[in-house]
Amino acid sequence: QVQLVESGGGLVHVGGSLTLSCTASTDRLSTNVMAWYRQYPGTQREFLARIFRSGTVNYSDSVKGRFTISRDNAKNTIYLQMNDLKPEDTAVYYCNIPGGHWGQGTQVTVSS
Repeated sequence: QVQLVESGGGLVHVGGSLTLSCTASTDRLSTNVMAWYRQYPGTQREFLARIFRSGTVNYSDSVKGRFTISRDNAKNTIYLQMNDLKPEDTAVYYCNIPGGHWGQGTQVTVSS
């Protein structure tokens, strides 16, 4: 059973920063790849970034340069450092493990 728990969302002003966390309660093999997505109301989830256990990372063009994904393998936890936040970053952010495993989501609201 895979469980993902996100935290760290909240309200921030334009230009501010937030760091999201996601901890996986599962075996080490299942967490080889972990990723962050976000979802706007009424739309599909949008890929933001993924990180492999090796440290290899991939980003979507929409967040490259502003968001940084990292992980602590010992804690089965990934992070998403979000800088220079914009109103269009307002969304629900989800942690993902391939195979259809999602966290409950954490709301990020950027006020102008």
